Amino acid sequence: METVDVAIIGSGFGGLGMAIELKKSSTSSFVILERAQSVGGTWRENTYPGAECDVMSVLYSYSFYPNVWSKKYPAQAEILAYIEDVVDAFGLRGNLRFDRDIESVTYDDVSKRWTVRSANGDEVNARVVVSSVGQLNRPAYPHVDGFGSFAGPAFHSALWDHNVDLVGKRVGVIGTGASAIQFVPQVAKVASQTTIFQRSAPYVLPKENPAISARRKKLQGTFPQSQLFARAKTFALGEFLGLGILGNKKIRQRLKAMCLASMESIVQDPVLREQCTPDYEVGCKRILFADEWYQALIKEHVALETQAIASITTTGVTTSDGAHHDFDVLIYGTGFQTLDFLQPMTVIGRDGVTLEEQWNNGASAYRGVAVPGFPNFFMLYGPNTNLGSNSIIYMLESQARYVASLLEKARSAGQGVLEVRPTAQRSWDEMIAEFSGSTAWISGCHSWYTSNGRNTNNWPRATWRYQQMMKHVDLIDFDVRPSPALETSV
Repeated sequence: METVDVAIIGSGFGGLGMAIELKKSSTSSFVILERAQSVGGTWRENTYPGAECDVMSVLYSYSFYPNVWSKKYPAQAEILAYIEDVVDAFGLRGNLRFDRDIESVTYDDVSKRWTVRSANGDEVNARVVVSSVGQLNRPAYPHVDGFGSFAGPAFHSALWDHNVDLVGKRVGVIGTGASAIQFVPQVAKVASQTTIFQRSAPYVLPKENPAISARRKKLQGTFPQSQLFARAKTFALGEFLGLGILGNKKIRQRLKAMCLASMESIVQDPVLREQCTPDYEVGCKRILFADEWYQALIKEHVALETQAIASITTTGVTTSDGAHHDFDVLIYGTGFQTLDFLQPMTVIGRDGVTLEEQWNNGASAYRGVAVPGFPNFFMLYGPNTNLGSNSIIYMLESQARYVASLLEKARSAGQGVLEVRPTAQRSWDEMIAEFSGSTAWISGCHSWYTSNGRNTNNWPRATWRYQQMMKHVDLIDFDVRPSPALETSV
């Protein structure tokens, strides 16, 4: 068993950002536990054709380590290369532990420490655990009759089978979410027939993605601070558009008009236009960005099917109207399991209470990072820290700095155990509920942003307010206690 001060779970942007903040605070005794054989999180997993970010590249890097990107919106491979570069630039290779698929995290009331157990039998004993497993890492599949019975190649977009040749094939795609609108145009370029099964139409904004000029890249490489103005400008635009999602009805209507105008400029057929027109409030579900989606839908060999799926068969898909669609390949663009946050990892806190039991009525965490009953357990990208606009890296940086500063303050006070007070948690939940009421997410549509009509995922205020709040670090909302002396093996 390896003994450390801090165990970080996950090596995506959140986990690596946390490790960097610990290094800045002179915490050397930490490990980063990663279930795979390499770093990268969602950008390692999603390798489907056309995979790229829908946040402008100038915002999609750590503020303290800007990258020189090749395009306005970075592609999967380029983002993954940046993440690998971060690991080397900040000397994190020695802290990484691969093949650590975490099964359980258990707190011991006597020792005041956590035991982190992996599926391969390895264990780590840590005073503090920081989970950064993200939300978009466990593929979700449709609950329909016959699932798994299709005789041909079938796979989820996050588990893309690159050995399957799609050239000349009849391809069925289930889902029209953020991944599907990127890979469908690429599939349609080579498949003889592509049929997309849509449950609800997405709102889509145009996405021009020009290459960044050699001159600008040279300037950014020589003077990284030259990106600051563009970064601030892009952030301000994201905040402005985000106001529409948060409650400004004039901006919300403008967003809706922009989305529909973009669609109608490309889709001329009235039937297809109706199929592509969302029937819910703009922003209630994720607004998507694409430069080829509608262009793909109007192709003669591409069909958009809006009848509900009744069953999956050995040869294809049967819809609710009784029609059967034959395919050679079936691709699931059905998103991820998002509402359980840390599942399937079991987290057992003080008095043997599991986090699943604690969240029986919906997930919540103080400032999105701490839960009563779970001392010295923190999470990044936790409840109510996802965004409807702007970059999640901005939020992750704020959270990592906050956790590192919190630990440093406790250490300076001679304390080693921190547990957020239930009263602080209740006040936080009340604030989230108050500001969520006017948002597009609480408008009657079904999305992964909400659970039982309650906003459990998204931050309901301006993004900059979260950063400002997280800068204020004190121990007043925590019970703080001493812990046994630390003995480490690293």
